[in-house]
Amino acid sequence: VQLQASGGGLVQAGDSLRLSCAASGRTFSNSAMGWFRQAPGKEREFVATITRGRNTNYADSVKGRFTFSRDNAKHTVYLQMNSLKPEDTAVYYCATLQDNDPHYWGQGTQVTVSS
Repeated sequence: VQLQASGGGLVQAGDSLRLSCAASGRTFSNSAMGWFRQAPGKEREFVATITRGRNTNYADSVKGRFTFSRDNAKHTVYLQMNSLKPEDTAVYYCATLQDNDPHYWGQGTQVTVSS
């Protein structure tokens, strides 16, 4: 499985971005997916997950602002990020999940939120 993340950029606080992660491989529709992020000097942290059945789970820090969705026909997942804050600045990674743990990683996309 190969994952290609895109959609990052430089925005101001309060703005929105939509990240995409396109997957190759026939197992996408059977895979739970996750978004993770890593800020400078910090460890990579969980952002959100989505199951095959489109059930979602979010970190408390993004709950109510971020929405995780998937389009199995396009082999793509999306992370809609609204009301962005400077503390959301990080490299965002998508990953397939296996037994709730990251399995295959994408290359990451930079999100920078200025105050």
